[in-house]
Amino acid sequence: MAGQAGGSRAAEDAGGPTWAQELLDHLRPTSRDVRRVVAWLAQTVDGTAALQDDSGTLVAGTPMALDENLVADILAGRIASAATADEGSHLRLVRVEHANPASAGAGVLAVARPDPFDRRTSDILTHTVQVLELLLRARGTTEAGRRLTRATSDLRLAILQLLMVEDIVSARRVAAGLWPGLLDTDTACVYVLEGDATRRDRLAEECLRVTGDRALVVRCPAMDEHVIIVTPGNAAGEALRSLVHRTPGTLLGGSSRQSLARTATAYGQAVSALAVARVRPDKAALYAERNRPERLMDPAALREWTARVLRPLDRLPHHTRAELLATTRLGLEFTAVSAAKVLGVSRNTVRARMERVESLLRTDFTDLTVRATVHLALSTQVSLADGQGDRGGPRRTRVRLGDLLAGPALETWARELLGRLDSDARDLRRTLRSWIAAGGNAERAAQTLAVHAQTVREHVRSAEPVLERRLIASGSDLYEVVLAHLAAGELDHPVLLRDDPGHPDAPVHG
Repeated sequence: MAGQAGGSRAAEDAGGPTWAQELLDHLRPTSRDVRRVVAWLAQTVDGTAALQDDSGTLVAGTPMALDENLVADILAGRIASAATADEGSHLRLVRVEHANPASAGAGVLAVARPDPFDRRTSDILTHTVQVLELLLRARGTTEAGRRLTRATSDLRLAILQLLMVEDIVSARRVAAGLWPGLLDTDTACVYVLEGDATRRDRLAEECLRVTGDRALVVRCPAMDEHVIIVTPGNAAGEALRSLVHRTPGTLLGGSSRQSLARTATAYGQAVSALAVARVRPDKAALYAERNRPERLMDPAALREWTARVLRPLDRLPHHTRAELLATTRLGLEFTAVSAAKVLGVSRNTVRARMERVESLLRTDFTDLTVRATVHLALSTQVSLADGQGDRGGPRRTRVRLGDLLAGPALETWARELLGRLDSDARDLRRTLRSWIAAGGNAERAAQTLAVHAQTVREHVRSAEPVLERRLIASGSDLYEVVLAHLAAGELDHPVLLRDDPGHPDAPVHG
């Protein structure tokens, strides 16, 4: 970069800042830029400057042809500097250390000018090299810190992904190296902090600070606005609430306490609680342990029905079965794309695993009633694994889904829940029923209702605050509403194991 001849001298003679003052300014926190220093050097000595690394790659300045032998000698440490001159051009080459002088991390600063290097320009060059070395070392330290931070963040995500697929032993083994004792617990709560995506890194750091390494803090791989916090203790919840209180524009959703094997369930609860947090004055909410439909069913009958529904997967190797079940649970709770990001696999892998489960169960996951029914079975299966659902009672081997949904408590719950929609003159209940029957497709539901698809979407969104459940996004809330429609007799029961005539829920062939 060529400078204006005599410009810097004139400035100094006129009482302006000296070159030393200007060079020191480049060490200010807001001005630390190697390229700006090299450009300043070229202008100040009325010449051209270039900084290249040990591979010959230009780091800053203007490219110039250099003697390869001189450069090699400087990089090898045989000489520290060199000077050449020919007609109308004077060149200086100086070694610039990137890090430890004993290492190979060095570069070469080349400065060319039409006039010989006098004492002033030599001093400028010498001091500029010192500044460049400081900046390069600082940058190296910063980059190393970033790599360490990124590696630690990746490790936290890996632990979360292991918890999501119920590999608790591996998750504890990985966590023990950096956070001893963090997962030495049987239960934990999951929180999701939502904020501005552009400020998420700062929010994650704040979460780490307020929880004091007593929680697993992960930048959500699926939602750029979310930070996921898995915490065994209770103190972290209060600390996170305090963080939300003093950080405008943030929301906090928390799960109920769950076993580590149900981390995926807890995550879904925390996301669901965010919907409530939006309308709360303190912008924070915990998942309400409301009367979920499975709690109103005969536990023994639910246990037998679940075992029968999932029996086709029992023939698989244990690790394969666990992988398919965990992936399908997440895939039903969220989209395949989001589930893939959370699990750290491709979306095609998620879809392939779900299609395999779909094939083994001989059913159709495009049907929302099927998805709700299989989600019920998978949730119950996790509860049974935790020992929560084994309450004894007589064994019933021919339990149908209709038997589970026929109890008076469940029917009362379903009619009360759906009855909330009756006061709206737009007939939200009819729209919601048609939308579910159409697989959650607004266009198909609109054709059935002879309305515009946007009307269907607006009606479904309007039903969400009335039912206090998220509907547009797939997940537990939606499946509860689907089961309510089934229990109230407003939707046909789904078809499971369609070519297994021995299964109670298989279709009856005349």
